[in-house]
Amino acid sequence: MSVSATRIAIVIPCYRASAHILGVLAGIGPEVARIFVVDDGCPEQTGRVVTAGCTDARVQVITHPENCGVGAAMVTGYQAALAQGADIVVKLDGDGQMDPRELARFVAPLIAGTADYAKGNRFFDLALLERMPRPRLFGNALLSLVNKMSSGYWNVMDPTNGYTAIHRAALARLPLSRLSRDYFFESDMLFRLYTIRAVVRDVPMRACYGDEKSNLSVGHVVLAFPGKYLAATLKRLFYAYFLRDFNAGTLQLVLGLALMSGGALFGIGKWFHSTLTGVATSSGAVMLAALPVLIGVQLVLGWLNFDIQNIPTRPLCAREPDPVVL
Repeated sequence: MSVSATRIAIVIPCYRASAHILGVLAGIGPEVARIFVVDDGCPEQTGRVVTAGCTDARVQVITHPENCGVGAAMVTGYQAALAQGADIVVKLDGDGQMDPRELARFVAPLIAGTADYAKGNRFFDLALLERMPRPRLFGNALLSLVNKMSSGYWNVMDPTNGYTAIHRAALARLPLSRLSRDYFFESDMLFRLYTIRAVVRDVPMRACYGDEKSNLSVGHVVLAFPGKYLAATLKRLFYAYFLRDFNAGTLQLVLGLALMSGGALFGIGKWFHSTLTGVATSSGAVMLAALPVLIGVQLVLGWLNFDIQNIPTRPLCAREPDPVVL
């Protein structure tokens, strides 16, 4: 499939983006067939700004009567793009941090059939990190580590990066109604993509930081994200190692956790007994506690290696089976 034969759509979720949105739209090239601007209950009425100031016939403004969150805005845009026959849907933010001229690099692996989902990665080249604010750099690095476990994509970084492209073959299979409605959207997308075994690729990019203000609250991230990542991790492990498959990784994980827990509980019990009675724990009892823990650690490390090797590698867009919405 060539670029000219591919129908590319762009979805731009907008909230407090009136100062930058027209510049973003002006920078979008002719390879894009449709542009969906989703005004997510924006107090600055970004949708009206676009309607009044943009004459591009490709642009369609969709307005939410109230703010529902970036995830909800993207679901609305995705549904509109699918309904109008888009082959690839690209997400751009309306604040000008994402260069539309880089779009070709994001859609290239999808057109080539080597990936179902491409996302930006600002960590690929150290030179690209020079302009990133240090608190944001540290936070994204930490989230990347946590997201590897929750999503199963150990080969990707920068999970909160919003510059993405998704192939219709994957998008049609996603349970759009279940996607996170708030700023956890990008991380939840990776988790959902893993459940359908979609192939994900990182695309190195440079972020443009100017006078725009982030709508993401640090307090919200600290309070809400840990629980969501934990829930995603547990669901992924259940889907991958118990519900849909039972493999060597399942045995390593179950036996490893069981031995680690059993050895630790036995050791704690012996420590309490020794503390209460004043009788020193025998070397044999110490070994009985330590040995299961050591074996358990080795088994869990074996499972971790199995999980890393279990990253999806066969693109859905290359297979093109009938869509199945989970």
